[in-house]
Amino acid sequence: MTIDPIKLSQDLIACPSITPQEAGALDVLCEVLGPMGFVCHRVTFTGNGSYPVDNLYAEWGTSGPNLCFAGHVDVVPPGDLSRWTYDPFGAEIHEGYLYGRGAVDMKPAIAAFVAAASLAIAQGTVNGRLSLLITCDEEADSVNGTKQMVSWLAEHGKTIDACLVGEPTNPSALGEMVKIGRRGSLSAVLEVIGKQGHVAYPKNAVNPIPLLVDKLQTLSELKLDTGTEHFDPSNLEITTVDVGNKAGNVIPGMATACFNIRYNPLHTEEDLVRRLRQVLQVDDRIVRLQVMPSAQPFLTEPGHFCELLVKSVQAVTGHTPSLSTTGGTSDARFLHTITPVVEFGLVNTTAHQVDECVAVDDINKLSHIYRLVINGFFS
Repeated sequence: MTIDPIKLSQDLIACPSITPQEAGALDVLCEVLGPMGFVCHRVTFTGNGSYPVDNLYAEWGTSGPNLCFAGHVDVVPPGDLSRWTYDPFGAEIHEGYLYGRGAVDMKPAIAAFVAAASLAIAQGTVNGRLSLLITCDEEADSVNGTKQMVSWLAEHGKTIDACLVGEPTNPSALGEMVKIGRRGSLSAVLEVIGKQGHVAYPKNAVNPIPLLVDKLQTLSELKLDTGTEHFDPSNLEITTVDVGNKAGNVIPGMATACFNIRYNPLHTEEDLVRRLRQVLQVDDRIVRLQVMPSAQPFLTEPGHFCELLVKSVQAVTGHTPSLSTTGGTSDARFLHTITPVVEFGLVNTTAHQVDECVAVDDINKLSHIYRLVINGFFS
């Protein structure tokens, strides 16, 4: 039994699986994977301060090394439907492009791996285990998805020897980039407490805005590092400034700002927080800092599995992909704690945009790349 990656891509896109709803997408996968010989485990996690999430772990084979593909079927909302040329869940093909929400990020990548696995299994080249770890919670909280599945795998004695994440990694053409790590992310809220009062009587008030501006200037001038061999310099970006004041004759009682740091492995979360409190002179009375960590940085050092992926990409596309750690976070941040993990998928140009689309030819090429990886892993 072999699978057509285009047809499966369309079937998945047709499921309106806006986070955290699976909307039938996991059913579609189970209906395809079961007849191929995969044992499908549907796992739902609840609580943990987040919404319930359905997850899927499907495994073919019972012994030997395990090559796992990880991804997500959840998508971001399509937004204003009137701006779409084609139905975002219609999965229509026009002039060689497949349109729909999730067409890039990242349903066809899942379909490409399933199709590649079907060929490898049919040809008898899988001397071990193949698995898929699919969540519905990558685009939002990322609490009851892959993060919890990592613990579930350990509790059920499931080991993974290498993991390929199908996030869209290529900036403009298939074959340009493989992700071997990601920067850490730390978000924070800075509060400066003043005293509200009438602007005509400033002696009876304390304006927090000048002090906040001074603190933001300190943040904007903060140089964290100059980067490493595999990572860009860490960067801090101020994202909001607010006083919640709609009256022009009132000195506000508090001023706040939000900022985010994307940092490399030269730093730990604890060191960054310590440095921020020091440079901002946080006293928890007038100047307060609330930190919301999101992800730790990680790096998969280039090795055999990475080289296998690079050679597979070269064979199909003729490109030699760069090994990068750029971009935002992904579920690879949870998987790297249990196995070497690399990321390679489609071109990300239209991800999360109106009229998100992918070249049909790229889906077929990606499936071919994945098939070479599977064959090489088990050879």
